Amino acid sequence: MSGERTAYASLGSVFGSLGDFKKSLDHFHCAINIAKEMGDKEALMLTYAGLGKAFEDLGNLKKAEEYTNMHLNLAKEIGNKCEEGGAYCNLGHIFFGLGNFKKSIECYNRQLKIAKDFGDLMAEGAALGGLGIVFDNLGDFEKAIDNHNDHLRIAKAAGDKDGEAIANGNLGNAYLSLGDFKKALHYFEQRLDIAKNLGDKAGEGRAYGHLGSAYRHLGDYKKAMDYYSLRLCIAQELGDKAGEGAACGYMGTVCQHLGNYRKAIEWNQQKLRIADDLGNQHMEGQAYSDIGLCFEMLKRLPKALENYQTSVRVFDRMRSLLQPKDEWKIGFRNECNPAYTGLWRVLLKQEKIDEALAASDDGRAQGLADLLTSKYGFQKSQTREQKLAKEEFGLLNASSSSTIFLAVNVLEKKVDIWFLSKEKPVLHRLRKLDNHCTKNVAETLQSLIQFAYENIGVRADVNCENRSLDVLRENCSSVGRSSKRSSQPIRQEDNLPLAALYSYVIAPILDLIDGDEIIIVPDGPLWLAPFAALVNPFSKYLCESFKVRLVPSLTSLKIIAHCPEFHSSSGAVVVGDPDVSDVINSHGEQLQQLPFARKEAQMIGQILNVAPLTGKLATKCEVLTQISSVSVVHIAAHGCMETGEIALSPNPERKSQTLAKDDYMLTMADVMSVKLRAKLVVLSCCHSGRGEIKAEGVVGIARAFIGAGARSVLVSLWAIDDEATLEFMKSFYRNLEKGRSASESLNHAMRCLRESEKFSDVKYWAPFTLIGDDVTLDKQEKIMVS
Repeated sequence: MSGERTAYASLGSVFGSLGDFKKSLDHFHCAINIAKEMGDKEALMLTYAGLGKAFEDLGNLKKAEEYTNMHLNLAKEIGNKCEEGGAYCNLGHIFFGLGNFKKSIECYNRQLKIAKDFGDLMAEGAALGGLGIVFDNLGDFEKAIDNHNDHLRIAKAAGDKDGEAIANGNLGNAYLSLGDFKKALHYFEQRLDIAKNLGDKAGEGRAYGHLGSAYRHLGDYKKAMDYYSLRLCIAQELGDKAGEGAACGYMGTVCQHLGNYRKAIEWNQQKLRIADDLGNQHMEGQAYSDIGLCFEMLKRLPKALENYQTSVRVFDRMRSLLQPKDEWKIGFRNECNPAYTGLWRVLLKQEKIDEALAASDDGRAQGLADLLTSKYGFQKSQTREQKLAKEEFGLLNASSSSTIFLAVNVLEKKVDIWFLSKEKPVLHRLRKLDNHCTKNVAETLQSLIQFAYENIGVRADVNCENRSLDVLRENCSSVGRSSKRSSQPIRQEDNLPLAALYSYVIAPILDLIDGDEIIIVPDGPLWLAPFAALVNPFSKYLCESFKVRLVPSLTSLKIIAHCPEFHSSSGAVVVGDPDVSDVINSHGEQLQQLPFARKEAQMIGQILNVAPLTGKLATKCEVLTQISSVSVVHIAAHGCMETGEIALSPNPERKSQTLAKDDYMLTMADVMSVKLRAKLVVLSCCHSGRGEIKAEGVVGIARAFIGAGARSVLVSLWAIDDEATLEFMKSFYRNLEKGRSASESLNHAMRCLRESEKFSDVKYWAPFTLIGDDVTLDKQEKIMVS
């Protein structure tokens, strides 16, 4: 009987490797019956493994999970660690297919540990490849490529041709996501060649699908459709339902690009039926989103709305499984963006203005809202879908400020604007881009903002002032110091990009603004716009008429505003000019000290009645220890261009050793690990308002401070001048000391520099932006909500 069981199991594996999954399933069922009759746990374990894999290949993931768990449990009972690792690997595949990315990563990591413990290279490579696929779908392409490259290296070293083929295909997918189509094609062709040489029909089909995607992105829709057809034929021949569903979706996408929306709907409905049969939530959400877009283009708005709503529900359900991994939720939300933007877009087309605003806000800063909810113990409304009561956002009853909610509408080349004001209906306006624009609206706005930076005399893509971690050598007289530019007023022609930005986001609702304060909820590249410096047709800056602050979403403002008791009412930490003499910048040059940052910290310390942390005292460890319980945090130091992360003094024990980034850099992760109770955080560092633009918003150090519990954060958008910033902060804190709010103090500080002889240039006063709620420093040196 043992030989008979072995024969059936072997045939099951052979048919599986040949892609005949139905025959594979039949033979494994025969093998399992014999193993049970024999009472042979080892044989039963191996047969469960084969049966689980066969169900997975057929796309029946629930059955696959059931049998793979049986495989895992028996492996643990017997004490077979290698089989335990293999079971975790298969569960990683299955949970990925079911859309539970968190469990998928957990399983792959368990397999990876077992493989490394036993020196099993092929298993290690498989785990790395699986992790890479998940990270690719979470939008973390760099981490995905690292994992796939490690998989490829290990597969080649182990002579694992199948693993080599898979790694090539996965690398191609990652580079496709990054827009490097030439490199993607190279890896896909490698994938196809190996699959053909191995006689791997299933792998050959997947390679055709990859190649189709590459040619689709290159705009060669005929070649793309040819490859997708081959993918579909092989999947149907092998009974590979997951592959069939993917191929249907790909073909629907091509039809959509060609304007054949009805045919695209048919293909995606086939994909949807398969996704439903498989229980594949990710495939289901994508299909509903694509169908929604097709109905939208056909102007069948009720059907479009229905599909977008279902897609968003599916993606929200998947996202809830990623708790509490903030970085995973950010990446996942970015990948699902078309469904969320499609939903509010269609609601607007049906003139459901309030509901569209609610839908748009519900998709904003989702990860941040989760962080705030967790920090404050605040319960979000569970009945928000397509409903908006202004009181729900906790905004209009608490403040008389005019609120401008911006949404970048890429599909229709416009900026949609909602205007909210106390005791008035929500109004909607829009601003279309010029018809001659060849870029999409997000790219146009991004270029316009960069143009504005250059005209102001700063650059978005370099460090050129003296609180940066790097320097632009052509503009700097010494390392870490800037040569002073002329302080002549900006020329009229240099106002053009600032005037254009004003016309896009302020002019359409200018007649609606009541009062002298506006709250802006930016979207996409508009997060980096210097709103204070936007210029009206009469060459007047926006900050001359209004106090301006930004919020990530109406929901996040609601959460903050409803928890005033959470924040500390006393205490401050002031940091200035940390000792960075051992820190080397990216040019291999030593960072310079910041004498005016030290003076700034000493000045603020006197106002707040605290001893500042300067020089060697301003260590990363000390700063992290002190900031958790105080009401005010002020840091004047070097900042990183990409993320706004801050260079502090390394801990003394690290001085004699080679420094790593974690020894001195205050990172987003460091801040997120602290339970802040600060009402005001001032990051007087270069680029502290910058970060990676995602659907979530700007992912940088400012978001980290708000997510960690800060009520309000003052940041800079570009590299700031050391001496000018000292003067700016003198005015800011002196106005706080007089009892003015943070937004009012910010406005006064801007005016102070704007009217000065030495620092009147826009570059000196316009980078500073207030994010979050407004706060006030009273005479007893306590911070209170204004």
